Amino acid sequence: MFYFDTFNGNKVLKSDYLDEITAFFTTRTYNNIPFADKVDIKKPEQTHGDNVEFADERETYPHTDGLITDNTNTALCLKFADCTPLMFYNPVTKAGAVSHAGWRGTAAKIGVKTVLKMGGNPEDIIAVIGPAIGLCCYEVSDDVKSKLLMTVKDTDKLSVKNHVDLKAINARQLQEIGVKNIDICPYCTSCDNDLFFSYRKENGTPERHYAIMRLC
Repeated sequence: MFYFDTFNGNKVLKSDYLDEITAFFTTRTYNNIPFADKVDIKKPEQTHGDNVEFADERETYPHTDGLITDNTNTALCLKFADCTPLMFYNPVTKAGAVSHAGWRGTAAKIGVKTVLKMGGNPEDIIAVIGPAIGLCCYEVSDDVKSKLLMTVKDTDKLSVKNHVDLKAINARQLQEIGVKNIDICPYCTSCDNDLFFSYRKENGTPERHYAIMRLC
């Protein structure tokens, strides 16, 4: 279940599925990423692709839309404004990951690729799908709709006319490889624009909210 909380005085959105670690989604009022101690914050250079990397000593991660870590001194930080934030945690292997799934990343199954690259049993994975543009507001072309629906065996309830549900498609992809524990955020970044940034609602705003994870 999702709930609002504060992190260092800032309003954030959390899922109780990930209360074992530090993991949250920032809101419009969040301007920085303060941690009480020294933390190596990793921000990949997102390009709406499906490349997933392990966070290591590198400073930059070009053409990367997913990061994996098992280091408690590393924080993963990815930016969003309508695209789907995906968080993963494996309590058995103690590894975590954050991925960015726009329609291209979703069509390329970046969530599935992230889980498989993490290793371990997909049934152990806890997945959290964060605030993103909803079925209510995400209108796409027939070509994009077709590319998205082709990624799953069961397309029931994933689209209505020319609208598609990116969050539900990502969840269905994960379910089809064995992920069972999935928490899906009810907030639509377009409808709930007072809480989150929306690229579509705000005519291409450069502002972003973040998905942040640190293992502990």
